[in-house]
Amino acid sequence: MNFSEKIRLLRLKFSMSQEEMAGQLGVSRQTVSKWESGGAYPEIEKLIVISELFDVSIDFLLKDKYSTGSQKGNLERTVLQFLASTNDMEEITQTLIEISSDGIIDEDERADADRIICTLDNIAENIQKIKSVLSSED
Repeated sequence: MNFSEKIRLLRLKFSMSQEEMAGQLGVSRQTVSKWESGGAYPEIEKLIVISELFDVSIDFLLKDKYSTGSQKGNLERTVLQFLASTNDMEEITQTLIEISSDGIIDEDERADADRIICTLDNIAENIQKIKSVLSSED
């Protein structure tokens, strides 16, 4: 997982909008957007503030591969991915209600349904990874 993905997942984990995060860091929302899209990186001073804001190390933020030598790093990464994907559940629920409201699935609704299925598959996969790591710690 790269820096941009980690920043987005952490922001979502803490239920922050880009605007809220920007306000806490003293930058614009566009700056946070650039970080999340991989178009820019924060200055060292901002990295320190980001690490404190989300209670993670700078090492974690910058290294593409984060390993603690145990499965803890894998569990943390998987939990972050799970939390990010579940943030979409309200939108998924609303979309499913809209799709089923008229009893007919048109082409656009089929595309939405396929996207929802993919998201739910990712959530299920992350749950399995979490279960696997937790069961191996027993």
